[in-house]
Formats: sequence, structure tokens, C-alpha cells
Amino acid sequence: MSELVAAHSRSREQVEVYSFSWPVAIFAPLLAVFLQAFIPIKIRFFDVFDLPLLVTIYFAMSRRNPITGLLQGSIIGLVQDSLTRDMIGMYGIAKTLVGFAASQLGGKIDSDNPGSRFLIVLTFYIGHQAAYFAVARGLVRQPIDWHWAHELLGAVANALLAVLLFALLDRFRQRT
Repeated sequence: MSELVAAHSRSREQVEVYSFSWPVAIFAPLLAVFLQAFIPIKIRFFDVFDLPLLVTIYFAMSRRNPITGLLQGSIIGLVQDSLTRDMIGMYGIAKTLVGFAASQLGGKIDSDNPGSRFLIVLTFYIGHQAAYFAVARGLVRQPIDWHWAHELLGAVANALLAVLLFALLDRFRQRT
């Protein structure tokens, strides 16, 4: 029994916490939000991707601090809301939940493996879409429908993009 406890405590110590320089911490989310707002205007298929969500997940899981993940998710979501025609707060609520949950999960598991990153983003994308749908349908009373095939394809596309994007963002992180 004591071996199991010792192994668990070693595995918790092996999960590293990362920080980012101020320019990266501010510029990467802003770039993701602005690309998300303007690229789908010219390239229609790009609207399946949610770059602000991917950046929220990445930073929350790397920092492994629930308060930071919650705040960054809410700020990224509100900035994204300000550039859409939707009501302010819909993306803010969904990304706040994802930022908090991703930081909690990041503190529990090693999220540097591409396979685990794929599965994590797949799960969080569906969770984000479900939270957005619940807010839009339940609180705002928007007449939107849930399409399983579209959401699953979006989850797979975002998870594949996340594996590449996270490898790129790994170059900017610093051990604390």
C-alpha cells in the first residue's frame, strides 16, 4: 500500500508547471481570437476550427492553476464574444468552464503526449459546444439545433489541429 502512495506522489511531482512570457501570454490568445474572427470570412471551411478554445485549453493545461485557467478562459471568451454577433457572455461562459476544467485536469495528468492531447481536446471541444448550446438554448432562448455529426467532425478537426498547434506553442513555454 505504501508503494502505491509513494508512486502516486512521485507521479504528481513529475507533472511540470509552465509559465509564459508576457508577450506570448497576451499575443497568442489575441492572435487566435482575431484569426477566428476574420479568416472564416474569406475561407468558409475554417469556421469549424475554434482557435480561441485551443489556446484556452493549452494555456490552462500548461499553467495548471484553476484560477488562472478560469480567468483566461473568461477573458478569451469575452473578447471572442465582442467580435461576434452573438450576445456578450456566451463564449465567455463556455470558455470559463473549459479553462477551469482543463487546468484541473492538467494538474492531474501528463498532457505533453500527442495522443493524450488529441483525446483531451476532443473531449473539451464537445464539452465546450455542449456548454455553448446550453447557454444559447436555455438562457438566451436562441433557436439552435445540436447536430452530432457536425460536432464530432469539429471535435476531430480541432483535436488534430491542437496536436500541431500545441507542439508549436511548446517552444514558448518556460519551466517554473
